[in-house]
Amino acid sequence: MTEKHRYSGSCHCGDVTFEVQCANDIEVDECNCSICKKSGYLHLIVPKRDFQLLSGESNLACYTFNTKVAKHYFCRTCGIKSFYIPRSNPDGVSVNARCLDDPAPNLKIVSFDGAHWEEHAHKLAHKSK
Repeated sequence: MTEKHRYSGSCHCGDVTFEVQCANDIEVDECNCSICKKSGYLHLIVPKRDFQLLSGESNLACYTFNTKVAKHYFCRTCGIKSFYIPRSNPDGVSVNARCLDDPAPNLKIVSFDGAHWEEHAHKLAHKSK
């Protein structure tokens, strides 16, 4: 079993803070779907048990579109989406690796074709297990 490490993160203004547990050697997905492409989001998908919101819950707004399954949470003050519940992994949380205070030392960025989500979503299903 891979040892998990705890990483902290936040939105830009620091109102929304969180912790996430994951391996030191992590793979994040750079998606080319319409919302990720425009926001520069890097997906670190973890099981819900490995994510803890520490502060700012009352300052979160939720944005949904299309199927309304994904829940995109962003800070009402600074507008940063530091995490969300992804459609591909509704049993997990996708943390924006760009919002980690000190990213994992071995961060590997891989491309994900979210522009053709229906064809490729199955490639992400294992990440929240």
